[in-house]
Amino acid sequence: MEAREQRLAVNGARLYAVEQGEGPLVLFVHGFPELAYSWRHQLPALAEAGYRAVAIEQRGYGRSSKFWEPEAYRIDRLIADIVGVVQALDESQAVIVGHDWGAPVVWSAAWMHPEYFRGVVGMSVPFAGKGLIGVPGNPFGERPLEDYQRELVGPGQDFYHTYWSTLGPIINEIEEDLAEWMADLVYSVSGEGLSAAGFSLDAADPVELIRGSAVCIPHGARMRDRFSPVQPVPWLSAADLAVYVEAFERSGFHGPLSYYRNLPADQRLLAPLAGQPLEVPAAFIGGELDVATWWGAEERTRAAEVIRDYRGETILPGCGHWIQQERPQETNAALLAFLAGLN
Repeated sequence: MEAREQRLAVNGARLYAVEQGEGPLVLFVHGFPELAYSWRHQLPALAEAGYRAVAIEQRGYGRSSKFWEPEAYRIDRLIADIVGVVQALDESQAVIVGHDWGAPVVWSAAWMHPEYFRGVVGMSVPFAGKGLIGVPGNPFGERPLEDYQRELVGPGQDFYHTYWSTLGPIINEIEEDLAEWMADLVYSVSGEGLSAAGFSLDAADPVELIRGSAVCIPHGARMRDRFSPVQPVPWLSAADLAVYVEAFERSGFHGPLSYYRNLPADQRLLAPLAGQPLEVPAAFIGGELDVATWWGAEERTRAAEVIRDYRGETILPGCGHWIQQERPQETNAALLAFLAGLN
């Protein structure tokens, strides 16, 4: 069953999509710094199981449209893209699955427009309501993002959201050696990289773990100064990594990093929904060692308070951030179980 590529005219943008199979629509949304290629293990598995599996490249990425104005990457535009993709595919509903930045996009789309979605699965980043990406002590955006993150990281450094949203030093850092930066990032937050670095959650203070990790950047330093020295991982070949490197050498990082620049505005846009539960059947898939999974512990524990029909979570032992690539078979099994429960 071969994959089919197309460009969809959606919400004033061109969105690249690749699909396999026929049946109920399952739409996959990647995160940073990724592509539709990140779902290469999921599309054939779901197609074989009788689903129409479609992975898009979000605006700013890969073969999709790029916009110069950072405001083009606000959460309302991203949500409109997801709804528009369902319509452009001549479907009335879909199950949506998102990883990393794709997770808050699909959570928010299902929260705001439940009529278009019969199920939602977030991966890596739990549902955080208007907070989008919850952190310890501020799980659902109860406090303004900028204020709390300054307190979270402590004096003398910035949280990576702040560092990335400048669209300045971070781009300089990446472009100095894009291929090595990508390889270092992938390894440093993988299960293999974190295990090799001795990362452990046992009796750990999550705030101290965050302050000493690569997600906090001391003033005057680079993010990659805290990366682990890169080693090969069994789930990502040199050819796989080259797909990402070549794509970002062409597209750059202005669009993807603008997602982070918009987080304060995104919280204000979603504020009217605060207190309103997510109605769509939902599940979460996380990695035991994934930073967003473990710092989202409070959101996960309280998920049933904010999601009307929560079907539970799957946490993959020893898995890092790149969940669907590190553990494709386990991810596919969890997705297929969730989908079967919707029928």
